[in-house]
Amino acid sequence: MNKKLLTRVSLTLAFVSACSLMAAGQEGDVYEKKRRRMVTEQLASRDISDPRVLEVMGKIPRHLFVSPAYRDQAYEDYPLPIGEQQTISQPYIVALMTQWLGLKGGERVLEIGTGSGYQAAVLSALAGQVLSIEIHESLAALAARTLLDLGYKNVQIKSGDGYQGWPEMAPFDAIIVTCAASHVPPVLFEQLREGGRLIIPLGSTLTGQTLTLVTKEKGKPRQAPILGVRFVPMTGEAQKKRDR
Repeated sequence: MNKKLLTRVSLTLAFVSACSLMAAGQEGDVYEKKRRRMVTEQLASRDISDPRVLEVMGKIPRHLFVSPAYRDQAYEDYPLPIGEQQTISQPYIVALMTQWLGLKGGERVLEIGTGSGYQAAVLSALAGQVLSIEIHESLAALAARTLLDLGYKNVQIKSGDGYQGWPEMAPFDAIIVTCAASHVPPVLFEQLREGGRLIIPLGSTLTGQTLTLVTKEKGKPRQAPILGVRFVPMTGEAQKKRDR
């Protein structure tokens, strides 16, 4: 290759590289603006007042937890499909459930229903350790890879039936269930530390549920309804109990 041609090729490659970097930067700016708008219009303008929750959700790249086909909708106020007939919850619900856990930092949190891994990412920035269980092996693997690639090192994910919790890692300071159940799984409540908080959508898996906060006081559950919601149903053992 002569020197003139080599020079032209080098300049062309440099131009393409610069354009790619510029496009990546512009794309990042677009998502950052959408994320700021999400925090302002969907969270802070409603009843999300915990400054730590607002800060964390203003930083985490939610668009990287959904498929490229849905990334332009990642910061909108509705759930999105993630495969296996599951969804990533709307940002407001993620923020609301997180806020009600009342995390201060350093807690051990159990999540039932990893899904895309986005909720786990939010929790990881607010707690000391996050353990998450996903019944769909493909979703668990994808979420684990996404979280690892993004540098979330205090999250551990396994594939399995969350109805039985994670006994070898108990007790937990907080438990979050991101799928609907007709009742609080007894084993999960047992694995909750005294004074701990468990949040779960309770009710009919067909018509809708009530997001419910369960606090463990002197070994007994104290329930407080929060909001009417619609979540995908918990499967595995929970589904078997519904079908009996």
